[in-house]
Amino acid sequence: MRIGELSLRTGASRRSLRYYEQNRLLRSRRTANGWRDYDEADVHRVRRIAELLGHGLTVDGIRQLEACLDQHDPAECDDPARAVEVYRARLAVLDERLDRLREHRDSLWDSLGRIESGAAEPAPAGGPPVDLVPAADQTGR
Repeated sequence: MRIGELSLRTGASRRSLRYYEQNRLLRSRRTANGWRDYDEADVHRVRRIAELLGHGLTVDGIRQLEACLDQHDPAECDDPARAVEVYRARLAVLDERLDRLREHRDSLWDSLGRIESGAAEPAPAGGPPVDLVPAADQTGR
């Protein structure tokens, strides 16, 4: 199949397919007239590449998983030790991001609670307290 059909079947743009090829994630054969030619295995490979990119792996990280790209089941990878290493590294990054997001969420919930209850916001390090809800002046306003 030609690049246009591979693009239609996988949802990857022609430009992306050429990029994968330039980065040694995908290999096309060439027809007699020099056009790229792909087969069914390439459809699976491109879908797998897109899935891994969606999980946040880089092109370099995916290249390290080349022994696994053509397998339908990750457990059948030809280099399971390498796959475990790459997956664990990505999971560590995701776990760190989740921890930071939880901290931000908790801080926002705390701030929201303080705003809704009319309490002053805790003072930033080295500065005076910040009151997000100004107290009424002596006239009651």
